[in-house]
Amino acid sequence: MTTLTQFVLITGMTGAGRGSAAKVLEKLGYYVIDNLPPDLLAQAVTTIQESKDIDRLAVVVDARSRQFFGGLVEALEALRDDGIHTKILYLEAADEVLVRRQEAARRPHPLSLEGRLMDGLERERELLRRIRGRADIVVDTSNLNVHQLGQRVRAAFEDPDSGGLRASVMSFGFKYGLPIDADMVADLRFLPNPFWVDELRPLSGLDEPVRDYVLRQPRSTEFLEQYEGLVALLTDGYLREDKHFLTIAIGCTGGRHRSVAMSEAFAERLRAHGVRTLVVHRDLGRE
Repeated sequence: MTTLTQFVLITGMTGAGRGSAAKVLEKLGYYVIDNLPPDLLAQAVTTIQESKDIDRLAVVVDARSRQFFGGLVEALEALRDDGIHTKILYLEAADEVLVRRQEAARRPHPLSLEGRLMDGLERERELLRRIRGRADIVVDTSNLNVHQLGQRVRAAFEDPDSGGLRASVMSFGFKYGLPIDADMVADLRFLPNPFWVDELRPLSGLDEPVRDYVLRQPRSTEFLEQYEGLVALLTDGYLREDKHFLTIAIGCTGGRHRSVAMSEAFAERLRAHGVRTLVVHRDLGRE
């Protein structure tokens, strides 16, 4: 009997992108099982191990399991006790986004019963509350398209045997809300805002004039050096606790100028230290 090298549980809110995440893991070489009752997890793992030709398994468990969901945490703990390396990927999104996606799909929510869609979402959040608190990776897909979600999943799970820390650096605008899936959040609103420079306003932090304006500010280099040092300080602890994927959110007012330029610059520094780094600009396309 072989031992699975990777087991990923995919769960989260209906409409948050579980199916899309599962397809990405399948392309990364995972054998994917959809809508498996938690009570059957151990049996599924045993069957896969006996096959002797599958070393990566991903299982989608969600609200469709209903009454079986209560034993999910215990089932995962049993797998870990058996020495199986287990990760939990939790996908969520804002209620208004989930409502819009469900209405577009024209499918009833599995927990709405005869009530409103929002009633179903509330029941689902409560049902998932315990497993969400134990998730290794949380991804908020509210402002991600399917390709961006794929990038986040690949960044977290491809080449799992390579070791080391992998990071996602996300620029965002505070006026659009904090990223709920960030492990670390930096606030760049202490830097002068290029928005108030007429020739820079229509540009973004991806444009050289804005990047130069932001990075030449007296405190910019100091911020980069100190934040780089903070990540280096935490890295050994994260790896010791088996946390290999880190989401770092860097914000400014609108998520267009300062945060974008600084996210790109910070990602370059992480890559120079051998950290595989993905950059996501959450709010760059907004007005």
